[in-house]
Amino acid sequence: MTQIDSTPGGAARAAADTEPYLVVDDLTVKFPTADGLVQAVSNLSYSVALGQTLGIVGESGSGKSVSSMAVLGLHDARTARITGSITVGGTEVVGLRDEKMRSMRGNTVAMIFQDALAALHPFYRVGAQLAEAYKVHHPSASKRDARRRAIEMLDRVGIPEPQSRVDDFPHQFSGGMRQRVMIAMGLINDPSLLIADEPTTALDVTVQAQILDLLQDLQREFNSAIIMITHDLGVIAEMADDVLVMYSGRAVEYGACREILGHPEMPYTWGLLSSVPDVHSDTDARMIPIPGTPPSLLNPPPGCAFEPRCAHKDKVAGDLCATKLPDMRPGGRGEGHLKRCHLADPDAVYKQEVLPEIAPQLVEEPR
Repeated sequence: MTQIDSTPGGAARAAADTEPYLVVDDLTVKFPTADGLVQAVSNLSYSVALGQTLGIVGESGSGKSVSSMAVLGLHDARTARITGSITVGGTEVVGLRDEKMRSMRGNTVAMIFQDALAALHPFYRVGAQLAEAYKVHHPSASKRDARRRAIEMLDRVGIPEPQSRVDDFPHQFSGGMRQRVMIAMGLINDPSLLIADEPTTALDVTVQAQILDLLQDLQREFNSAIIMITHDLGVIAEMADDVLVMYSGRAVEYGACREILGHPEMPYTWGLLSSVPDVHSDTDARMIPIPGTPPSLLNPPPGCAFEPRCAHKDKVAGDLCATKLPDMRPGGRGEGHLKRCHLADPDAVYKQEVLPEIAPQLVEEPR
């Protein structure tokens, strides 16, 4: 099971059912700008084991992609201020020399980017780009071997007639096929860790399902660890073993997927679930959006970042929510479920006030 701990050094010390392959420990990422210092990620800790999938969810600007780009060393060291620790297969990434990081990127750890058309070079054939990704990490391989590997991976991800499509340009592929090419590029060197940054956002639901099935099949084949970054809780329900909810650059809730979707204990997570249409409800039923907007990361509030938008802050005595940042503490349902909230009994509030609005058909069912 994926482990997470909000305290410095906690993720590295946390006991796990299997040895974690990726350990992110007290990660903070800041960007100097003309307006001030943007605190994009603050004190983030989590870990992922081989064969496991961690889903990271949250609104745009919550720090999902920024934290994952730090794992691949994609931030410009001249501008980004990164502290904390990131170890991939036992190798410390933060502060790693560029040449060593390049040897890991695409080989040990790879990323599937959200916009495949932007990520692929428009002037080079797909096969040439795949072959280049292979030869970078296999310098002794011949051009013929690299091309053969490119065709093999295109076939593996379900591209029809890969022997001919390998010579096509990216614009000659549909959106779903381009995303399959990106998956092939990510997996061409059999990485142990794969980060998928909203890989199904621009695809129709049928192609989405095919891509998710493909990722699951490839994970079983290669036993890779996967981080799935998305705002789609349906994708999380399909893919993730564990879920990390991020808001304003911080982890606000973590737990097993079943726990997070069935027994959430953070009001922000309730808001995400309320924003998802209920297939069992009346066709005229409206989704319940989260009011307001996330706070500025230039000047984050001293207390709970979600406090200005929270409909349940009146249940906490005084101005605790506005003045004190809550710690990541165990939830009421046992070990492994952590939440960042001052509510004394969030599970009761969820069952009595939130659940009847978002899924009334579940209120009377055993939980």
